[in-house]
Amino acid sequence: MPRTALLVSTALLAAVLSPAVSQAADAPAPVPVDRFEGEVPFASQPADGIFTWGGDSDDPPHLRFADRADAPEGAKVLAGTYDISGYGGFSHDFAANEPAHDWSAHQGIRFWWDGRNTGKKTNLEIKDGGANGEASELWTTSFTDDFTGWKRIEIPFADFVYRTDYQPVGGIDHVLGLTQMWGYAVTLPVGVQGEFAMDDVELYGRADQTLRAAVTTGSAVYPVKEGGTATVGVTVATTGAAPLDDPVTVAYESAGGTASPGTDYTPVSGTLTFPAGTASGTTKTVKVPTRKDRSAESAETIPLKLTVTGAKAPAENPQVVIDAHGLPYLDSKLPVKKRVADLVSRMSLAEKAGQMTQAERGAITAPGDIASYGLGSLLSGGGSTPTPNTPAAWAQMIDGFQLRAQATRFQIPLIYGVDAVHGHNNLAGATIMPHNIGIGATRDPQLAQDTGAVTASEVRATGVPWDFAPCLCVTRDERWGRSYESFGEDPALVESMETVIQGLQGAANGKELKDDDKVLATAKHFVGDGGTAYGSSTTGTYTVDQGVTKVTRQQLEAVHLAPFRTAVDRGVGTVMPSYSSLDILGDGLGPVKMHARADMINGVLKGRMGFDGFVISDWNAIDQLPGDYAAHVRTAVDAGVDMMMVPYTYKEFSGTLADEVDAGRISRQRIDDAVSRVLTQKFRLGLFEKPYADTRNAAQIGSAAHRAVARRAAAESQVLLKNAGGVLPLKTSQKVYVAGSNADDLGNQTGGWTITWQGSSGTATTGTTILQGMRNAGGDVTYSKDASAPTGGYDVGVVVVGETPYAEGVGDVGNGNDLTLTPADQAAVDKVCAAMKCAVLVVSGRPQLIGDRLGRIDSLVASWLPGTEGDGVADVLYGKRPFTGQLPVTWPKSEAQLPINVGDTAYDPQFPYGWGLTTLTKAPEGGAATLKTLGAAAAVAEKKHEARTGRALVTRARLIVQRKAGQNITAAVAKPFADADHLLLTGRYAAAVAKLADAYRAA
Repeated sequence: MPRTALLVSTALLAAVLSPAVSQAADAPAPVPVDRFEGEVPFASQPADGIFTWGGDSDDPPHLRFADRADAPEGAKVLAGTYDISGYGGFSHDFAANEPAHDWSAHQGIRFWWDGRNTGKKTNLEIKDGGANGEASELWTTSFTDDFTGWKRIEIPFADFVYRTDYQPVGGIDHVLGLTQMWGYAVTLPVGVQGEFAMDDVELYGRADQTLRAAVTTGSAVYPVKEGGTATVGVTVATTGAAPLDDPVTVAYESAGGTASPGTDYTPVSGTLTFPAGTASGTTKTVKVPTRKDRSAESAETIPLKLTVTGAKAPAENPQVVIDAHGLPYLDSKLPVKKRVADLVSRMSLAEKAGQMTQAERGAITAPGDIASYGLGSLLSGGGSTPTPNTPAAWAQMIDGFQLRAQATRFQIPLIYGVDAVHGHNNLAGATIMPHNIGIGATRDPQLAQDTGAVTASEVRATGVPWDFAPCLCVTRDERWGRSYESFGEDPALVESMETVIQGLQGAANGKELKDDDKVLATAKHFVGDGGTAYGSSTTGTYTVDQGVTKVTRQQLEAVHLAPFRTAVDRGVGTVMPSYSSLDILGDGLGPVKMHARADMINGVLKGRMGFDGFVISDWNAIDQLPGDYAAHVRTAVDAGVDMMMVPYTYKEFSGTLADEVDAGRISRQRIDDAVSRVLTQKFRLGLFEKPYADTRNAAQIGSAAHRAVARRAAAESQVLLKNAGGVLPLKTSQKVYVAGSNADDLGNQTGGWTITWQGSSGTATTGTTILQGMRNAGGDVTYSKDASAPTGGYDVGVVVVGETPYAEGVGDVGNGNDLTLTPADQAAVDKVCAAMKCAVLVVSGRPQLIGDRLGRIDSLVASWLPGTEGDGVADVLYGKRPFTGQLPVTWPKSEAQLPINVGDTAYDPQFPYGWGLTTLTKAPEGGAATLKTLGAAAAVAEKKHEARTGRALVTRARLIVQRKAGQNITAAVAKPFADADHLLLTGRYAAAVAKLADAYRAA
């Protein structure tokens, strides 16, 4: 298939153009690549062949093998014409079913080009490594057509640079190995009509050893205790692991740095020699002895300057670091408060600014920046992962970052953060839990805590001590693209699920944060992100996300602030403000971005609630504040934000922050408060004593035990909305016809924030689809995604429909999304449900509008986004576990009803908040008299604070009401029914039963 062509970059240098030169006597003979005599056909992958490509149908050039009397070699040349508006060119890919070619013995590639003196650049690309020519690493250079007639173009391999604008596989190893080459490509000039001719592509010259041999050091930083000796490993390696052809010398000298030669260390200098014939991978060492002097001091650096001859030198010189020692903040026996105070008192303004700065890992193109800017934190944004995306690679990557932080004066460790919002969702193979909306449907606080514990264990085992979760948003409009990140629409439900904080962090006092299976949690997004009004967003094409929440102060307290009070009581370590704006009716301020609301962050969160952790901004959120960049920084810091997530502008932020303090526009007291809060959590996490990854639990990532928790969560999250005729549970003896877009798509059932930010359909990680789960359960299953297979002869149909993945405002309704099933899903439901009894499962992050089809559907299940364990869904479908889930949000009849929530004055939904049938037992018998008895018993349980008994009594009453109401859910039934669930969650069991009695009378 044609692939994206090379985009011309002004940074590329034209290759040296020179006539053929005689080769040294010991150079290998030239090796032909293409003679263009017809030995290589016009063909494409997987065959060996030449093919064209372009941006549109007119861009590919027209090629032919032309007879030319003046051909530089043979009788024919490759000739062509072109008229390219976008991009276009041609490739020669070697056969993919044969071994790749080894070009490592040669200096470069050359060919004859028939110049037209156009002055235009033509790009040449070579293909290195990977599976084949179209899945290889790309290296590029260019030459200029500033001559007339045939000229031999010679391009040393050293002139090729790694393509940064496009890689078909995202990069393999970023090393031009030359031992596994798959061909080349030529990109022709754009914007001119032209002709070209090319002949005799061949490899020439003797390999330049500096291209294929490199000197590396075992590390860029070598920490050593005072008085110890640092051993710096110096290794020579070649591509293809061939022995050295020529000797390599490495001269070394200790020079510069903050350590004093003769006092802090013994100076060293000398030369290491790797003779010709030395095996690739050979290591020699340089020892740097340090000396003991004073009893207490900060870390000191000793750079080791390396001068390499005969090979490529390391990208940077290594440095030895004499560890900080004897200072009070390093004493783990001291109280954290004293350690923090001591460290802050020693830090410079620049060091403090660094601690308030968080950068994206992918932005650290110069790893030395971690120490140079004294960065306090790094993060992986959604989809920002190491290659390969494995637990070991994560740990190695983060350890490498932490090692860099050891080169700072006080060796303050980084705190690394990820959005592990439903398991360690950036990591391939991790256990992916249901999204929060499904956890809310379980109504199981202990299960919520268990899912948090599994997540924490898997996250910490990869070296990550900080999780940007849980989201404590109270979703009030399911048109919001983040609604699935909420536990539900009722603040009481959200509060009940905050046991997840203990799963992540452990004890509320933080004493377990040092453990190898706990992480720092983040309550987000403070405050009101779930209440943003439809149409209020000003971010791109978003309609709801990052918009305005307009509330009375009473509504703010009762709905949106309540979950954060609970989080603070539970000891949550960090809080993240919302992108959204808050408009409190009557305060006269109008809409104000949350990152600017000092009244809420300093006043309410830190002041009234007593939050003693630190506040971390959202991704680039300060850029949405009014004014220039200095105003952004000043406003957010003064509002109470302690650390800024400035993914790609960490240099600008830390410098601006320091400038604002120096100018007196931000107080030093405020900076000290912010840094103290950050350092407090680092000490609590034990990072000063153990900055590197503790991977003892890595074997448990994606383990059977962890997946069992996710499987149980998936099962308990399933909400049975309708079950006419008892279609569910299924029997393994039944012949089941399965259809629908989400029956066999792991990506769709895990949703957004899975491997990448937006998630994707298909299989990007390890797990079990719902279809496979049904087969694993022993079901007699036939699958036809589009229901095109014959439908006769089946006992029951199961149609799994719903949404494809999205995240944040990308998923807002009105931003290319709606709440209706796709035409394909509608057709599958219609066909299957017309042919047999049917159950429809809706896999989605929010309710879908299915009212017009409800009468034809026998059983309806809200499956939410169940995660990687489709076996859990199958468990309830086949009766291994009962359906026990309840709606965490109201299921509307139409979009016109939105927003619709429990407690609304007008409330007439398809299914009310709290609705959920069960297959646990036969629904309890009884009527008004039974409900009266249950109410009396509930009053006693409430008075005695017997929560388990109270919940059981309300549940029994709820099932009685649901049995009577059936599908005749009128407004008179729905409103008291939903209110009862809210009362249950707030511990008012008697009032809940009384509401259910009202619903019973109306049914």
